[in-house]
Amino acid sequence: MKPLNPRITGWQGRRVWIIGASSGIGRSLAEQLGGAGAELALSARSEEGLREIAREQDQVLPLDVADPVTLERVRDRLLTQWGGIDMTFYCAGVYYPMRAWEINLQQVNAMLSVNLQGLYNLLPALLPHYLKQGRGGLCLLASVAGYSGLPKALGYGPTKAALINLAQILYSDLSPRGIGIYLVNPGFVDTRLTRQNDFTMPALVTPGEAARAILDGIARGRFEIDFPRRFTRPMKWLARLPPRLRFYLLRRAVTP
Repeated sequence: MKPLNPRITGWQGRRVWIIGASSGIGRSLAEQLGGAGAELALSARSEEGLREIAREQDQVLPLDVADPVTLERVRDRLLTQWGGIDMTFYCAGVYYPMRAWEINLQQVNAMLSVNLQGLYNLLPALLPHYLKQGRGGLCLLASVAGYSGLPKALGYGPTKAALINLAQILYSDLSPRGIGIYLVNPGFVDTRLTRQNDFTMPALVTPGEAARAILDGIARGRFEIDFPRRFTRPMKWLARLPPRLRFYLLRRAVTP
């Protein structure tokens, strides 16, 4: 069966822009892609974090995804130096665990700004170049939290559900024009964000394992890259259950 996306099995010389590269999955992607010979541009708000992982030949380009002007400036710099961009990873993300009676608008707005609006800010900076180039890839880091409404994901879950929906729309529009859209839905990954959780996280994987799963999914040309399957499959089933049963199981899962 023909894959939904272009298969990328070799990264030597590919021009890759990683947004959210200073920690977590983005950082591990930078390490593994650098080891595979990719030319890297590393972006995040923390320049210090980027400098810690950057090789001498990597471009360190700090930015705030909430600022469209900065995104365009970084894009222009990359096009000037590289002449094109082959793959962009959007790994920027913010997470604050939150229940309905704990709503904090400042934290909700931060999640909306980085997790969702930041991607919308990126699209007009990136897509015209990809369309002119006639090829390119965009990999979006969403989450299984976007499959169904989960406890403590009051702000985070809706942003990831929106990313899943947006990735589907982007694929429909852009795949016929030669642009690959790769949607990543991880389960629990051991990062500074998930360490805020006060519960046992099933099927927890390391950022390195997550990065390997993402690159394997891209090599297979998959549209949705979800892992680990022993966790993501039950989460997909949960989302398809009748509401009464789904809410019952969720209530059982969070009740001590």
